[in-house]
Amino acid sequence: MEQPQEKTAVVTGAGSGVGRAVALRLAREGWSVVLVGRQSASLDETRALAGAFAKRLFVMPCDISDPLAVKGLASEVIRELGTVAAVVNSAGTNIAERGLGVLTVEKFKELVEVNLVGTFSIIHAFLPIMRKHGGGTIVNVVSDAGLLANSKAGAAYVAGKFGVTGLTQSINAEERANGIRACAIFPGDINTPLLNKRPVPPPAEARAKMLQPEDVADCVMLAINLPSRAVVEQLLVRPR
Repeated sequence: MEQPQEKTAVVTGAGSGVGRAVALRLAREGWSVVLVGRQSASLDETRALAGAFAKRLFVMPCDISDPLAVKGLASEVIRELGTVAAVVNSAGTNIAERGLGVLTVEKFKELVEVNLVGTFSIIHAFLPIMRKHGGGTIVNVVSDAGLLANSKAGAAYVAGKFGVTGLTQSINAEERANGIRACAIFPGDINTPLLNKRPVPPPAEARAKMLQPEDVADCVMLAINLPSRAVVEQLLVRPR
């Protein structure tokens, strides 16, 4: 399937960081983009940053950890825009108390609920729409911690991201015949607000040497813009 003339994408985590950069890039390239996130105010900020392209951005707040809310989101997207050609899962979170010595079962479940179950809920809601319209592209912004565990990310974050890696592979294994492809992007350190949740947030000089959200957005656009005969199944990108 080649992307339709009226291109529509759903981007989670669109209120900041990579999600915001992806949404703005898509809008500049002619896409209609649904901005998904918990906070309306941050989504409105993303829309305002689009300037002349703001009319292509649609603010639809949603808590992706709530399956009923996600189901309602999918219905609203179809009602307003008709179809979806791409889904970019960029939403994710972490906590300061992430080491195994301090991580609680409750916090472990909370992180997995957002980072893995929330990602699955979005995919589960939009896959039937893509099947109906003959295909689409799903991009999951994971983390290099979804390929190899590290103590910096924490066990709950690592476990959830490993799950998203497997989920991406499952989409490609099961949905190829339906014209649907999936890409898992594994960035190293990115200069986003999520860094503020680290036990010791890195200083400005360290953040300047990290990947920037726009770098990861470039990777997302590669996965989306490739001809439908090709799929980037995994893409590992780290600071030089």
